[in-house]
Amino acid sequence: MPGHMETIDTHPRLKWIRISNFRCIETLEWRPSDGVNIVIGGGDSGKSTLLHAIALLFSPTNSVQVFETDYRNRLSAAGFSIEAVVSLPSSVGVADYGQMLWPWEWDGRDAVLPDPQSGDAENEKHPVYKLRVRGTEDLELAWEIVQPDEKVIQLSVGLRRMIGIVRLTGDDRNDRDLRLVAGSALDRLLSKGNLKARINQAVSETDLSRALNEEERKALEGLSALFKDAALPHDLDLGLTSSQGISIGALIGVLASQDGIKLPLSCWGAGTRRMAALEIASVTASATNLTVIDEIERGLEPYRLRQLLEKLKTANRQCFITTHSPIVIASAFDATLWFTDVDGKVGPLEHAKIEKQQKRDPETFLAKLAVIAEGVTEVGFLTSILSNAFTASFDKHGIRICDGGGNDSMLGLLEALSSGGLQFAGFCDDEGRFPTAWQRLKEKLGALLFQWPVGCTEENIIKHVPDDKLLSLAVDSDGESGNRLRTIATRLGISAKDEVSIMAACANRGEKYAVLRSTLTSAATGSKEGGSDDKQKKEWGKHSQFWFKSEAGGTELAEKVKALGIWPKVEPQILPFINALRKFAGHTPLTDGELKL
Repeated sequence: MPGHMETIDTHPRLKWIRISNFRCIETLEWRPSDGVNIVIGGGDSGKSTLLHAIALLFSPTNSVQVFETDYRNRLSAAGFSIEAVVSLPSSVGVADYGQMLWPWEWDGRDAVLPDPQSGDAENEKHPVYKLRVRGTEDLELAWEIVQPDEKVIQLSVGLRRMIGIVRLTGDDRNDRDLRLVAGSALDRLLSKGNLKARINQAVSETDLSRALNEEERKALEGLSALFKDAALPHDLDLGLTSSQGISIGALIGVLASQDGIKLPLSCWGAGTRRMAALEIASVTASATNLTVIDEIERGLEPYRLRQLLEKLKTANRQCFITTHSPIVIASAFDATLWFTDVDGKVGPLEHAKIEKQQKRDPETFLAKLAVIAEGVTEVGFLTSILSNAFTASFDKHGIRICDGGGNDSMLGLLEALSSGGLQFAGFCDDEGRFPTAWQRLKEKLGALLFQWPVGCTEENIIKHVPDDKLLSLAVDSDGESGNRLRTIATRLGISAKDEVSIMAACANRGEKYAVLRSTLTSAATGSKEGGSDDKQKKEWGKHSQFWFKSEAGGTELAEKVKALGIWPKVEPQILPFINALRKFAGHTPLTDGELKL
């Protein structure tokens, strides 16, 4: 695929990473996509740790400190390891490296030994390199390159800087790339001719003693005399000096004008600092950077967040992002979404099966427990039922009821969530399609997946309504019944829509209540069965809009379950599902008859 070859040739790509015993991660393996990777998951699932591991592997300096807390369970004796397989473009300068680097070959899933006998150009594998950073038991870091013969050589700071990492964290260190810190984006952009040495020279030549008043000048002269008497260096003066670990260059940063006054960019808002750092990184000489952004939404207004996502997408670089923002989820159609769980697994969310849900309800992927309801009726119905099943609002437990967009769409979404590793629940109809797929989901989710035995929610409620109460379903929440009665009359082939005429027409067709129940159910569900032609079938299909086919309609249906005394009839079916949700929230199960609507 030509586009893929171009991507690999012009930018570094992390193909595989394995993390062992680093912070909260015991073992994690991941094969990210070549483009934008967005990592989501619950709290303390390792999202930020994963990004920090990538940043540590490509750190542009050796002055990184590690602590006991960087070792899993603070067991430093076991050490930790971050190992990755990386494809490197020629611009990184591997050929100019001080030691001979031999590439592995990438077979699409793993780094394998190169086959010198292979002459098949069509199936030629891409060269890759295996890089590693280890945390030793002495709380020191060792960066290494693992050769195909398993020999290990040093991974130098120079090579790591050539690969380049742009890291925007969720804390207050976002201004690193706005200053001349060693290995920063600004350092890589400007330090072409010993800039920091020239800055140090210029600073050292600044005569700061002129700022002293007479008394202060005499005090300094007296100190100089004392030094001379003690055989210490003397002839003292004042000047800017670097402290241990901090160079003067690191104190030099970009200034920008605000109302005519030059202010450090590091003093501006978090969002501005992030955008500025990325702009600097985008014009560095190598322009090969990997980008790591923790909590991308931090400090950014929605429009700037979308702007940033678009910039990352068009930059054609590999990015690693964490987020808690529905705006990011809804805007990231060209990204790969990944889910991390507490067991250290990272699973992909299949784009084709989730893209509609990304648009419809992006918070689905950020809830602690997403309950996928088949449609808007089920959203309203279930919201009303659950509001009585929890003493506090169920959404305070991170439970979110989401519209799944219909039976088939919901099935694909549930399969994607399942394969990606998300914890979720479902509430749906049984339309008689794909029984094997539904059965697999039931076996995996257990009581967290509720499916009516046959048919839809409306059918399973209407069948329990007493005969003499059926027409009370036609009275909506505003006390109006005209539109609903008209849909029944239309299906019965009569022009009058009053109750007497409707009951007479039903009696003419058979047992009047059986006919009424069947006709009312067909109207409420928008059934087209019995329509004489396409025009009539299309009209009949719209009848459900006058009944319960809305979120408000689902709420109304739940209220009618209560008002008509139907709940004891459907409670045995729904209660196990409700108790599964209560268990997730840490509540005790309800017994039959305990839930009062």
